Amino acid sequence: MNRQEAQEQYHSALKQGQKNHRDCVLQGRYPYPQVLDEILDDSMIAGRVDLGIIEVPTECIVGTKTSGRKNAFAANFMPLLPEDSEFAAKWVGLCAAHLGDEGIRDPIRCYEYLGRFYVQEGNKRVSVLKSYGAPTVPGYVIRLIPVYSEDTEVQRYYEFLQFYQLTKLYRLSFSQPGSFPKLQAALGFEADHAWTEEERRSFLAGFLFFQEAFRKLGGDALHATAADALLVWLKVYPFDTLKDISLSELTKSLEAVWPDVKVLGQPISVNTEEEKGEKNFWGRLVSAVFPAHLNVAFIHQLDPAESTWIQAHEQGRRHLEEVMGQQITVQVYNNVGEEAEAAMETAIEKGAQVIFTTTAPLIAACRKVAARYPHIRILNCSISMPYTGVRTYYSRIYEGKFISGAIAGAMSRHDKIGYIASSPIFGVPAGINAFALGAQLTNPRARVQLRWSCLPGNHMEELIKSGVDFISTRDLPTPDWVRGHWGAFQVGPNGSTHLLASPYWNWGTFYVKMVRSILDGGWDALNSSKNGEQAVNYWWGMASGVIGVQLSPDLPEGVQNLVHILQQGITEGTITPFHRRILSQDGTVRNDGGQYFTPEEILHMDWLCDAVDGAIPDFDSLLPMSQPIVRLQGVYRDQIPPEKEGVLL
Repeated sequence: MNRQEAQEQYHSALKQGQKNHRDCVLQGRYPYPQVLDEILDDSMIAGRVDLGIIEVPTECIVGTKTSGRKNAFAANFMPLLPEDSEFAAKWVGLCAAHLGDEGIRDPIRCYEYLGRFYVQEGNKRVSVLKSYGAPTVPGYVIRLIPVYSEDTEVQRYYEFLQFYQLTKLYRLSFSQPGSFPKLQAALGFEADHAWTEEERRSFLAGFLFFQEAFRKLGGDALHATAADALLVWLKVYPFDTLKDISLSELTKSLEAVWPDVKVLGQPISVNTEEEKGEKNFWGRLVSAVFPAHLNVAFIHQLDPAESTWIQAHEQGRRHLEEVMGQQITVQVYNNVGEEAEAAMETAIEKGAQVIFTTTAPLIAACRKVAARYPHIRILNCSISMPYTGVRTYYSRIYEGKFISGAIAGAMSRHDKIGYIASSPIFGVPAGINAFALGAQLTNPRARVQLRWSCLPGNHMEELIKSGVDFISTRDLPTPDWVRGHWGAFQVGPNGSTHLLASPYWNWGTFYVKMVRSILDGGWDALNSSKNGEQAVNYWWGMASGVIGVQLSPDLPEGVQNLVHILQQGITEGTITPFHRRILSQDGTVRNDGGQYFTPEEILHMDWLCDAVDGAIPDFDSLLPMSQPIVRLQGVYRDQIPPEKEGVLL
């Protein structure tokens, strides 16, 4: 390169710098490179690490160590000084050397803090290389480690430090905690796998290719990063796909999951009431184009004969057919196991417009099919899943638990009441707490002795031996279920048991109301009324008829009357189980009595109230058969290290 070409490059870079400076001023952002000495002091630093010479990503260079030359550069490190300045002459000389025989050989010197780099020596070298779009620059780096705190950025950085030890990569930036271990799992690596040089080069080649598609779709304007988007994409497509796919094909595949990328970090919409399309403008507007008939498919992971959970959904499916008659065509696929994706494909080939998948582990297959068929309405029986293309559904069973707790408090001869919970998944702590609050409603001295069926032991026998005379266990899968130990039952002096009440699931009511809502336009009305596409979780309760409480005729008349009052109050919204003063086990005031918990707060409860004796078990203590569902739906699922063979959430 001759000097004239280098001067032309400076002219171009100067225009970029001036534009960046103007844009920053107009947008109220700092228009120069950040100065590390101005944002950091020694009290914020826990230690220093000499990294030696590494390849520094130019996009991660955001500032200077000192304020000496900051006014010479815009925030993007493009020059701001006139073309006839001494600074410009030196910049042009470096530029000529960059593309000449000599090249820019000397590494810069810089500091790294929270994944961002601040130049101590070599600002002009950085500016020249950035003007050419160089992806990296060699640099001698000193890492400044921040003092650990609860700050989200600091926690993400400490997670990154562990990841860096394995990968030696700086090119990735995530906005969500827990993402680095998920990437290891998504790539098929063990959590402690140290990357080889070949693996590092292969990943970077694929990631830079992916980043190109991300930016092509406008990703730089999102809160999510390219690495965030890659994790979303990897939930549907294997990483090796990047080796053989064209940019246009990659962009199209990323576009299929783009709605999920855009909602990253946003709250999931918890829908607690059925949406009736015909009662709003949107429903009336689209009713003319919505079909009068729907083809509905049910995908069951297990055989109904072997699973009470699937039996309950099968009964719901039969109820749907009885009620909807000629308005629907129904397909059923049982015991699909690992072939769920193929079963869904077959259902779609046979005309399915709506697909219900009835167990949480099928969420991975749902995600893949939804990316290929965005016009198909796909639902998964789970809760708190952050996907726009797959809606989830569950029930607020805690409302029924509150009522059965009130029955237990009234009927128990002692102050100790037993409770056997299933697993520490979303909604279960709410059910435990609601039961305890219901028991205290009718017996202020009541204490709940908590056990978990996901832990080893004969919990029923242990509770009876401890002297409890009332135990709450599994909820009835259907209103007419009469087999085994279900619900809340009284324990006689001789150890005999007698069922007195139980919350129950009524999936048939849910399926009928959901299919009618789709026919009426309520499905689309929900997104319309919530201002755009979002992840939707249906979490209906007693008011919808999806859950109820089955009562024994042996209950005293006064207790039955109390139950009817509570049911009516919950249905009408005049009684809410958690609208009272509540202390958790550690003495924290969770509610001073004047607050109403949001559905999200109830759903994500990970604490127990002070009337409960027992604790939420940690993951490693669970029985192996219980661990998969806790990985998917556990109240602490984000803290569980992902498995490379498991579902990536």
